[in-house]
Amino acid sequence: MKRPTSPDDLRLWSMVTSTIHPLRGQGARRTKSPEPPPVSDPLEPAARIPVPSPATVKPVVKGPLDPIEPRRHRRIARERDPITAHIDLHGLTQDKARALLESFVLQSWREGSRAVLVITGKGLRGDGILRRMTPEWLASPRLREAVAGVSEAHRQHGGEGALYVALKRRG
Repeated sequence: MKRPTSPDDLRLWSMVTSTIHPLRGQGARRTKSPEPPPVSDPLEPAARIPVPSPATVKPVVKGPLDPIEPRRHRRIARERDPITAHIDLHGLTQDKARALLESFVLQSWREGSRAVLVITGKGLRGDGILRRMTPEWLASPRLREAVAGVSEAHRQHGGEGALYVALKRRG
């Protein structure tokens, strides 16, 4: 979410842009800069900004997802908890892989899946970008309500090149 530009930011920006000169041979580009709002007297009391009540503020959860609980991981690996869907991200760009992953996870969750397999591959030296980024993408706020945990898959399901994704029950 983009925060509104403060008067101090606008004043600082106008100071910076006033010191910039185009390179020789380059014409100056004309852009319309926003007019800074009038500066209020620092001794005046600040305008009252409404503060949302605690009931309307949702906590922001950041950081990586928890790993899948060991018992559940074992049940998935031994196929007692069936893997109901899988997706292979090999050969995709990061943007395409992320978009496909998000839609796949949300669709699987809506359909009531409890465990899915995401195949990322290992990369050339075992440090592939998709392998590294997938857990971060799964921890994004958009997928937090659906994803319960992520763990490396068992060898029979792809090992280091695949992830088990445990999904939450729909409420």
